[in-house]
Amino acid sequence: MADLTLLVLAAGIGSRYGGLKQMDQVGPSGEAIIDYSIYDAIASGFTKVIFVIRRDIQDEFAGFFEKKWKHRIDIDYVFQELDMLPKGFSVPAGRVKPWGTAHAVLVANGRVNTPFIVINADDFYGRNAYAITAGYLKKAGEPVRSTDFSMVGFRLLNTLSEHGTVARGVCQTDQDGYLTGIREITSIGWYGNRIGYSGPGGQTVELTGEEPVSMNIWGFTPAVFPMLEREFRGFLDNNKENPKAEFYIPTLIQEMISRGEGRVKVLPNAGDWFGVTYREDKLVVTEKIGELVNQGIYPPNLYE
Repeated sequence: MADLTLLVLAAGIGSRYGGLKQMDQVGPSGEAIIDYSIYDAIASGFTKVIFVIRRDIQDEFAGFFEKKWKHRIDIDYVFQELDMLPKGFSVPAGRVKPWGTAHAVLVANGRVNTPFIVINADDFYGRNAYAITAGYLKKAGEPVRSTDFSMVGFRLLNTLSEHGTVARGVCQTDQDGYLTGIREITSIGWYGNRIGYSGPGGQTVELTGEEPVSMNIWGFTPAVFPMLEREFRGFLDNNKENPKAEFYIPTLIQEMISRGEGRVKVLPNAGDWFGVTYREDKLVVTEKIGELVNQGIYPPNLYE
């Protein structure tokens, strides 16, 4: 069985949260959401974790996580910085935000040599999400194309925040469960008693809440990196005058599908998802993790 790597995207600034949420403690023994992700990944057969972070938080990050996990899983770091660009490109004036999730995966090129799963640092996905992705990536006894990727799909209604709008990749699939399209929408939330987003001209575009959405938990092989390199160059060419544009994973996936270069299996998941987009979300996350501990799904202390 192939080794599997967990790639944790943790370089975000946390502007809406009001600080670093990657290490905010939400568990009964001081665990962060990342701790539960690592715990579930180990239980699903992952043997290495790579954190994508900024250089300025490395010491703090290592001090928080390494002493707890280094004896149970291999740990490595890669850095996502604004000046990590292909030759011939420079950082636009006024650019302060990271380049986005797809760029965060790209900077791990050369450090990942196994099938791998990509997750957000501030999202709780539940153990089943890791188990079904591991099963798909390993494909025991079946021939697998190197460009057979996967995505865990969550029900939109179960991924909203009560404290503001969120960005979601809304998905369409074919009859076999493969992704045919994904659209990144950045203003989904409750508009009165309706779920929707702000469309052109400011009008609300309504959604049902049943749409499958990407919560940025992807299964890839190293074959994704050449695609990322090519698409990032195209993104930079098209956004020379836009200091706020971000290179999202769904942007890459949509282009890959349209070119017929690969396919993405959407793995339906009825399990829990919750995350901390806003500071007010922390209380909800802490309560939900407490419930899972009380149910015996997690121990009161992950590290013992």
